[in-house]
Amino acid sequence: MVHQTIATSTSKASRASSKIRPMMKRLLWKAVMAVIVGMLASCASPPPSSPTAPATPPATPGEPAAPLPGWTLSEDESRPLPPPRVQGNSRWVPVRWAELPGLGQDPLFEAWNAWIKSCERPGPVFAPLCGEVRQLSIATPEEQLGWLVRRLQPYRVESLDGQAEGLLTSYYEPVIPASRLPGNGYNVALYRAPATLNQRRPWYTRQEIDTLPEAQAALRGREIAWIADPVEALVLHIQGSGRLRITEPDGSQRLVRLAFAGTNDQPYKSVGRWLLDQGQTRDATWPGIRQWLAQNPQRTNELLWSNPRYVFFREEALSTSDASQGPRGAQGVELTPGRSIAVDRQNIPYGTPLWLASSGPTAQLQRLVLAQDTGSAIIGAVRADYFAGWGADAGELAGRLKQPLRLWALWPR
Repeated sequence: MVHQTIATSTSKASRASSKIRPMMKRLLWKAVMAVIVGMLASCASPPPSSPTAPATPPATPGEPAAPLPGWTLSEDESRPLPPPRVQGNSRWVPVRWAELPGLGQDPLFEAWNAWIKSCERPGPVFAPLCGEVRQLSIATPEEQLGWLVRRLQPYRVESLDGQAEGLLTSYYEPVIPASRLPGNGYNVALYRAPATLNQRRPWYTRQEIDTLPEAQAALRGREIAWIADPVEALVLHIQGSGRLRITEPDGSQRLVRLAFAGTNDQPYKSVGRWLLDQGQTRDATWPGIRQWLAQNPQRTNELLWSNPRYVFFREEALSTSDASQGPRGAQGVELTPGRSIAVDRQNIPYGTPLWLASSGPTAQLQRLVLAQDTGSAIIGAVRADYFAGWGADAGELAGRLKQPLRLWALWPR
């Protein structure tokens, strides 16, 4: 799944973890000392058969974290840190697990499902771990967390100049009413790739496709379905895939998926950035763009044509089980809502588990995610697009999420 996002300027990111009060600090240090004493005592007595621990508050980087299930702070602190790594245009700085905000509070089984999907197409670095990952699919959160700490080393992802704060946006899979035949308000076509696509590079622009007879002739007979709103078609092109609730000629309805099948090879231009550059709005989120369009309907084509890139699709059947999963990302596996992210693959390889922290007006996120997709606007070391799922609620989140981001890559030791 290849998608684009609306690129806008953003303020410098703030720290995602919260400060711990002085009293809590003293309590946490006492907890650490208790663990150390417990470790000494364990030499003379057997360990408990099923240890449990209370939920752990987010740890502030540089301050001690409370002990987590399946491991101890002293165990991690005693390990020597490896040297930093350079990955593409990013620098990975090794850190202690205690630096990760929200560690111990994330329901890891949700991410584990996404990780098992990554193991269908693993890269060479993570393939040796996939057997253990699958075995832990029914493990307790304590066991999963303990395994992560023992087997993986966290690295703070930075740009080469040391910038560790970046941008998080979001994308989703639209669900759009459609008709197999044009008419009755359904007049915007969604196309399969034209036969001449590889004979002309770049192919016609979005404006030329809408206006030139030769471009329209090349697409005649390539229509998959028709929808009512040209802006919804643009959204579908930007997201890279979607679901159609199609009315067939006999009046029956069925749900299908449109998957990415190629582009016209024209550059992607953000319509939100176009509005900002025109001085037309200060809100370049999708709700803001739609509000501007409602006030300026005569300029709809002007806005649409500001983005020359055009996307072609292929239709895929959507079974009941398929409908409970996202589209396939660039890694080649189905995306998991809330656990799959798109990254710049030059800086983060597909299939890499990462700890994500982002705090802003739209969402508070501190969780394990998997790098399973990419997008033409997802460029940079600390840059990610968060897959929100499908439907209206996911679209609302995806349309508004644009906030600071920090990432930690979890790499095999």
